[in-house]
Amino acid sequence: QLQLVESGGGMVQAGGSLRLSCAQSGRTSSNYAMGWFRQAPGKEREFVAAINWSGETTRYADSVTGRFTISRDNAKLAVYLQMNSLKPEDTAVYYCNAAPGIATIGEYDYWGQGTQVTVSS
Repeated sequence: QLQLVESGGGMVQAGGSLRLSCAQSGRTSSNYAMGWFRQAPGKEREFVAAINWSGETTRYADSVTGRFTISRDNAKLAVYLQMNSLKPEDTAVYYCNAAPGIATIGEYDYWGQGTQVTVSS
């Protein structure tokens, strides 16, 4: 079974930056597409960003385009989310997800435990 572990969350002031990491363990594969989702209190989980297995293709939610960057290191079986110009509305628990392809991100039940990001105004 594939397992995902997120890290890097924390508390930051508006305008600040954080870098999230997600590492694979268990039945790992560098062929997975990887993605980030977030869930704020009282809201549904929403898509943030995704990257295909090679790193050549990325997708972003409109709300984070230009501020967040997703990347991966297949040698380390890790994916990252660099978050700049953070806003209070970015406050949420951030989850990592894996899928066979970038088009199916979020559709497979490979989730990490989440990492809290809190942005103060």
